[in-house]
Amino acid sequence: MPSSLRILVADDNETIRYGLCSVLQARPGWVVCGCAVNGSDAVQKAVELKPDVILVDLSMPGLNGFEAAECIHERVPDVEILVVTEHDSQTLEHLPPQPGVRGYVVKSRLEHDLVPAVEAASKHRRPPSNRAASA
Repeated sequence: MPSSLRILVADDNETIRYGLCSVLQARPGWVVCGCAVNGSDAVQKAVELKPDVILVDLSMPGLNGFEAAECIHERVPDVEILVVTEHDSQTLEHLPPQPGVRGYVVKSRLEHDLVPAVEAASKHRRPPSNRAASA
């Protein structure tokens, strides 16, 4: 793993994007290398920036988080992708595995789950208490 963990944040909500970036950049050795405002932008920036971990919102205009994750996984297969969503964990457990998705972070639990999820993904592991999709 490189000396710093490079993270791309993709969310169409500016307030959420700013909050995620603030929390992530406060961690020693973590760098937000880019932000994307929709699914297509996330794919383009993932290819350009080649981050270690990508946080992608499930509900975005254009490509949704799953579609973006699949495109990113095809083009940058080594990147770890976490889907950030408003859906609760029970709903997520019933979803089929999604190509390229390492795990999920529920928005209502960001303050508790974000850092551990990114740490786990950076080590190519599933986030704690999280059903991962196939990677």
